[in-house]
Amino acid sequence: MAANQYLTVTDLNYYITQKFKRDPYLHRVLLQGELSNFRYRRNAHQYFSLKDEKSKINAVMFRSAFDKIKFRPEEGMKVYVSGYVSVYGPSGSYQFYAEKMEPAGLGALYEQLEQLKQKLTKEGLLAAEHKKPLPPFPDKIAVVTSAAGAVIHDILVTVNRRYPHAEVDLFPAQVQGDKAAASLVAAMQQIAAAGSDYDVLIIGRGGGSLEDLWPFNEEAVVRQVYQMPMPVISSVGHETDVTLCDLVASVRAATPTAAAEYATPNLSDVLAKIHQFESRLLFSMQGILRVRREFLTKLQQSVVLRQPTRLYDQQSQLLDQLQSRLTRAMQSRLTQTRANYMLAAQQLASVNPAKRFLQAKQQASYLAHLLQTQMRHYLANQRAAFAKVDQKLLDYSPQATLTRGYIYASSPDQKQTVSSVAKVSVGSPLRLYFKDGEALVQVNQVRKTSDDREK
Repeated sequence: MAANQYLTVTDLNYYITQKFKRDPYLHRVLLQGELSNFRYRRNAHQYFSLKDEKSKINAVMFRSAFDKIKFRPEEGMKVYVSGYVSVYGPSGSYQFYAEKMEPAGLGALYEQLEQLKQKLTKEGLLAAEHKKPLPPFPDKIAVVTSAAGAVIHDILVTVNRRYPHAEVDLFPAQVQGDKAAASLVAAMQQIAAAGSDYDVLIIGRGGGSLEDLWPFNEEAVVRQVYQMPMPVISSVGHETDVTLCDLVASVRAATPTAAAEYATPNLSDVLAKIHQFESRLLFSMQGILRVRREFLTKLQQSVVLRQPTRLYDQQSQLLDQLQSRLTRAMQSRLTQTRANYMLAAQQLASVNPAKRFLQAKQQASYLAHLLQTQMRHYLANQRAAFAKVDQKLLDYSPQATLTRGYIYASSPDQKQTVSSVAKVSVGSPLRLYFKDGEALVQVNQVRKTSDDREK
């Protein structure tokens, strides 16, 4: 078969794509299903799947379409989507291209409201600790509402009736429609720019549907209410209508009249309380004066004031006792100190350096005398021992032997003693020592004894 009879993969995918495009039922498809594999990608196209109990289809929503939806899709959420089905050529797979999306069941607005409420709650904007207390006596009140509605009329009537002193300034804004949120934010920013001129802010409108009240659920409006420097009273819709502005405001009022009542005190009630406080103060002062007067009367009639000396009788007696105790204590202390001094003087005398020097001098004299005596005895003993040794040396000395008739011979130079005939020869000189001198002789004959003793 010729090669030109085979299609390329690209050609096949292109053919299938054209089939999808020409099918009128796939140009506009409305689907309902559950979001699967949804991972939010910031500033990018969104890729996910739509599934029901039996099937699943891959889907994509381009960024331009995703930025227009009013809620945040989440994994597992059931939604209504509209778009078309086509083929993605590079992978040869068909998928659903979503153009619009809204949550199923609760409706888009309610779902968006719940999501924004959860977001603001996590950020702490709805926490009670951020709500500001209302001033008890405001001088200036700012009102953000429609200039043509009944809200401002009810507020003015209520303020003039309850607290005419307060000044009410209207900052007109749109309270319904697409431009209402921006108008509300601009009015509140104008009030915030005035600084501390206003003590309290009232924002509100009459009742309506969720769509009518939606500007008061816009994130920009809610955040601006949170950022206002003064406390905010929110009166949006009827009592059953609850907007995010109501939740973030310092106080929520069911009606504009109630908002004005929260913002202002009732002057007649205040005056009645002032009169009541005045009466209570007067009664309290009279009671205090009566008690003080009775106390003063008791003091004037007391024995102490009539006989003042009784005030210090006991103190005078106590003073005498203390003086006696002080005198005894001082005498005892002085006696003890004197005894300690005498003892210290005796101890000092016993260790007087002059006395100790005299004792040392006497001891040195005694030791010197003892040393001399001991040395004399030692020298006498040594002399006696020396005499014995000297006598013994004399007894054993050669000189003593010579006195008994003996002589001894040495070499003529006196360096060697001659004690054997083996050391002499005929004609050799000898030096002979006698008891009374010495003689130099010459050997004429040498003879040995028979028992080898030298002669």
